[in-house]
Amino acid sequence: MIGVLALALGFLASVYVSKTYQGKSGSPSDAGAEVIVAANDLQVGARVEERDIKIIRIPSSDLPPGAPRAKKDVLGRGVIIPISKGEFILPNRLAGENAGSGLPSLIPPGMRAVSVRVNEVVSVAGFVTPGTRVDVLLTGTPNGAGEQQTTTVLQNVAVLASGHTLERTSTGEAQNTAVITLEVTPDDAQRLTLASSEGHIQLALRNPLDTKQDEVPPSVSRALYRGGVAPAHTPIHRVTSPVKVTPPPTTPSGVSIEVYQGDKKMDVVKFPEEGSETK
Repeated sequence: MIGVLALALGFLASVYVSKTYQGKSGSPSDAGAEVIVAANDLQVGARVEERDIKIIRIPSSDLPPGAPRAKKDVLGRGVIIPISKGEFILPNRLAGENAGSGLPSLIPPGMRAVSVRVNEVVSVAGFVTPGTRVDVLLTGTPNGAGEQQTTTVLQNVAVLASGHTLERTSTGEAQNTAVITLEVTPDDAQRLTLASSEGHIQLALRNPLDTKQDEVPPSVSRALYRGGVAPAHTPIHRVTSPVKVTPPPTTPSGVSIEVYQGDKKMDVVKFPEEGSETK
């Protein structure tokens, strides 16, 4: 009897659990939500087309915040961060609306894209690729100087493109090209253009995690040879306000006698000390 009772209780418990699970899985709240994912690998600068997307349904709890739900929210927009097949197409990976595609979509507001002519040496053996950061060096002869000097014109500049390529290779291989496009401010765009016409441009590759702006003095040719003297740096004179020193109160010498008439002070008579002369 105990065995039969245990089997009956087990059967009732299994039926209850099965009905409860079926009721939850069929509830409208868990029907899922539609989300847009990439149907193909999308590279930087590409325009999102109809063939590049597909709509899938996932549980609402797994829906990424801000994920586009309609095709019109992603179609025609440029890709600014690579998207792999099957990944969610999120707004932070796309250029703004009406920003187009290609290189213009990669330029942030307030910035400019300026290209400079390079060779294998200037582009650090081709390792200056999209996504890296560089310093721009200028070698030339300043007005009134009789020798060449090298100075750092710009620091920590982002590379947008290498030739017609807008992204680096997955293996990090060198990309030899004749033109490098840099992302600069409008003021730096003028300086970079002027530097390109004034002398020889050299790019110095830097670690992308190193964002420090160093104070690098110019280098002149005579300082490279033994016995050469580097130009003295102009010292910085700090203007400080003079400190006002209050002289200590002088102790009067001699003896002073106050003369009163009634309750009114009339005069003070000073007598010099013995041995001192009366002035």
